[in-house]
Amino acid sequence: MAYEVTATRRRPRRFEDMIGQDFVVATLQKSIEAGKIAPAYLFSGPRGCGKTSSARILAKSLNCASGPTGTPCGECPACAEIARGASLDVIEIDGASNTSVNDVRQIKDEVLFPPNSCRYKVYIIDEVHMLSTSAFNALLKTIEEPPPYVIFIFATTELHKVPATIKSRCQQFNFRLVPVELLKESLAQAAAELGIEAEDEALYWIAREATGSVRDAYTLFDQVAAFSDGHISFDKIRDKLGLVGVDRINPLVELCVDGKGGEALLLLDGILQGGVSVEQFTTDLAEYFRSLLFVKSGVRQEALLGQRPERYSSRVLEAWSAVQLERALSLALQLFRDLRYSIDPRFELELAVSRLSWLADYVSPPELKKAIADARKALGGGDSRPFPAADRRDEPSPAARQKQEIPAVRGEESPAFVNASPDTEPAGDDAPVSDPFAALKARMGMGRPLAVPPAPAPEPVSTAASASASVPGIGRDAAPDEVPAPASTSPKPSFADPEPALPDSPQEPGDSPLDPAVPGIPFAELQDSLVAAFQSTKNMVATGIRQGFDWTDCGQTVRFSVDKPFTRNYLEQERKALSAEASRLLGRRVELEIVVDAAARAEDAGDGEVPPGVELVRQMFRGTIL
Repeated sequence: MAYEVTATRRRPRRFEDMIGQDFVVATLQKSIEAGKIAPAYLFSGPRGCGKTSSARILAKSLNCASGPTGTPCGECPACAEIARGASLDVIEIDGASNTSVNDVRQIKDEVLFPPNSCRYKVYIIDEVHMLSTSAFNALLKTIEEPPPYVIFIFATTELHKVPATIKSRCQQFNFRLVPVELLKESLAQAAAELGIEAEDEALYWIAREATGSVRDAYTLFDQVAAFSDGHISFDKIRDKLGLVGVDRINPLVELCVDGKGGEALLLLDGILQGGVSVEQFTTDLAEYFRSLLFVKSGVRQEALLGQRPERYSSRVLEAWSAVQLERALSLALQLFRDLRYSIDPRFELELAVSRLSWLADYVSPPELKKAIADARKALGGGDSRPFPAADRRDEPSPAARQKQEIPAVRGEESPAFVNASPDTEPAGDDAPVSDPFAALKARMGMGRPLAVPPAPAPEPVSTAASASASVPGIGRDAAPDEVPAPASTSPKPSFADPEPALPDSPQEPGDSPLDPAVPGIPFAELQDSLVAAFQSTKNMVATGIRQGFDWTDCGQTVRFSVDKPFTRNYLEQERKALSAEASRLLGRRVELEIVVDAAARAEDAGDGEVPPGVELVRQMFRGTIL
C-alpha cells in the first residue's frame, strides 16, 4: 500500500472529527437536520483549518443515503464516491486555475442538468478569491436563484478579496485557528496510531510552530518522525533542525546578566560555528525572552511557553526585572527587523548581545521620572511632583503684594528686604519655592527671590525729624514698642483698625492724590529707595535703576543718565510705574526722564575700572570680582 501522509490519513470524514470549529459544525448540523439548506455557502479562514474538508463533509451529509443528515454514514455509495473524489455530482474546482469568465459560463451551462445519481449537485470552488471580476459578475445570478438541486460552496483564505455582491448571496462561516492544546492532543493521537513515542515538550513545540494550522502541524510531525527513529524528543528536534534551544541560550544570557560581554560573544561564536543561522538564533532568542517575561508575570502554562518553566534560568529571572525583560525582547525583535538591511547579519547579532550585557543599567522612562521626583523632594524638601505647576514663576498674588507694601507705608522695613536666616522660612504666600534653582531664577528676573539683601539704611534722624516719615506718628527707625506721639491731629494707625486699602501695583501719576501732610524722603535717597521698591518684583528694573548716574532734581522732573541704549529702552517701558513710585517716595508729583550718556560714564570709569558688562553681571548675581 502506498504511503499516505498524516494530513491526508487523518483528514476529517465527519463533522465530529473537526477540531477547533465548534461553531461551524454545530450550525451546519442543525441547519441540515432542520432542512434549512442554503443555495450557497462561503467558508473563510487561515490555511489548513478545515475549509475544504468541511465542504466535502457537507456534500456527503446532503447526498448520504440516510440523509440529508448531520452525520453521514460514510459507507453508502454516495459517501464512498465523494470520499474518493470520484462522484460525478460533487465537482471540485480550483479557483486559482479557472479564473476566466468562460469557466463560469461552463458552470452555468452544467447547472441546467440535474444530478446524475445523488440528491444534490454540489460545486466546491476552492480559492474563490482568485476569480476575475467578470467571472464573479457572471456567477451573481446563478448563485442567487440556482435550481433547487444545486449547492455552491466557496472556500477562500482572503475574504477581503471576495466582492460584497457575492458575500451577500452566501451564508458565511469563519474558520478559526486551532488552539495549541488541541493540536498537541491530535499529534499525540497520530503518534500513537503510528506506534511512535513522543515527549510532550516536543509535541508542544510542533503545535506552536504550526501556528494554529492542523495541516502544518501534521506536515511538521511527519518530518520530525522521519529522523526520530520511533522516539520524538525535543533534543533530537533541536539538533537536527538547527535550533538553539533553552539549554544553550541560558548560559549566554547568564553571562550577559553578569556583565561579561566578551565571554558572551565567544559563546555566541561557538553556537554559530555549530551551524545555527543568525536568523534562527534571533527567532529563538525572541521566544526565549517572551517566555521569560511570561514566567516573570506568573504565567506557567506549558502551552504558552513551549517548554517546562523549570528549564528557564532562575538567575536571569532574579537578576532582571519585568521592565528589563521587556527591553531585552524589544532588542531581539528590533534585531530581526534590522537583519535584512544589514551589511552582515552577524554584526547585528553581536551588537545586540553586547547591548544585553549592560541591560542591568537600563532605566525605563517611568523609573527616570520617579528618580527626578525623588531628587526634587530631597533637594527642595517640598513639593515632590516632578514638575510643579509653571515652576511658581508667576507674579506675587495681590494678597502677597499687599503684605509686602503695608510695612513700607507704616515706615517699617518690609519683610521682603530683610536677610532671612537659613533656619527661618516665611510661611504662606511668601514661602520660598521648593526648587533648588529658585534663587538663580529669582536673581535673573525669572521668579521671586528666596532672600534679598536689605536696602541701604537711611541716615539716623532725630525725634523731631521723625515726623517726616511716610505715615504720621511712626518714625522710619523707631522700634514698634517705641512709637512717638503723632505729629498731626490724624488718628494713630493701629493694627486693630481697618488697614487702608492699597493698590495691588504702583499707581500712575494722578491716580490718587498725594497727602501734603506726609513729607517725602530726601532726594539723595531716591535711587536706593527705588531699587528697594522694585527689587522683589522686577529685578531687571531694579538693576537698571542701580546703574543710573547723574541724578538731578529739576522740580517736576527727575533726570538721570544710563550708559546703554538697551537699559534706557527697558526702563522706558516701566517709566510710568517708576514715576508713580518716585512721586510717592518724594511726596510730590514728578516725572522721570532717562537719557543715554555713555561718554560721561566712560570718562568717570578711567583706567583699571571694571567694564560695564562685567559690573552688570556682578550686580545681577551678587558676586565679587577677584
